[in-house]
Amino acid sequence: MVDSWRSQEYNNYKPKKVLIVGVTENLTARKKFESQLKTELKIRGIDAVESYDVFAPTFTSLKQTEEDIEKEVEKISNNGFDAILISAVKGVDEKTTYTGDWYITDYYWRRFGRYYYLYQDVYFDRGYYNKYKIYNIESSLYNLKENNDKSLVWVASYSVVDPSSINTTVNDYVKAIIKSLENEGIINKIN
Repeated sequence: MVDSWRSQEYNNYKPKKVLIVGVTENLTARKKFESQLKTELKIRGIDAVESYDVFAPTFTSLKQTEEDIEKEVEKISNNGFDAILISAVKGVDEKTTYTGDWYITDYYWRRFGRYYYLYQDVYFDRGYYNKYKIYNIESSLYNLKENNDKSLVWVASYSVVDPSSINTTVNDYVKAIIKSLENEGIINKIN
């Protein structure tokens, strides 16, 4: 977790029925995320439902207008949901790290020959730089029973660094979300 915020207007807020929405093009990742988060919330006594069980397939595959989204939120609220937890990839950064020796002292910086001698491997060693991706993901919890612009209960930002498998990444991410919600007192910890 990189950062989080909780509205002070919802100090005692405890969701009872939550719609989980994963926003990603990767259908497998979305289903795994929504299913695993549902399981974790149910363990804590919260009725949770995956969005692919509620939304029509066209809802996520087509661009929606604000009016379409508001109609869907009203329908969800009328079906007893009091909260939506949505998670979306906000951006992907590609990073490069230097994997050479970093034993340079001030002395080596003073002479060009010594400096160049130590760093010339950048031209010869193909493994000198390592590229990886950081996925910036944001999760938000909204109170559907509030009919105003202040329905945001909680939001947190996460950085997922160079994910190697969907299962491991989803597992770690769901654990981070649950821990954040527990620490904020929004959901109960299990013993």
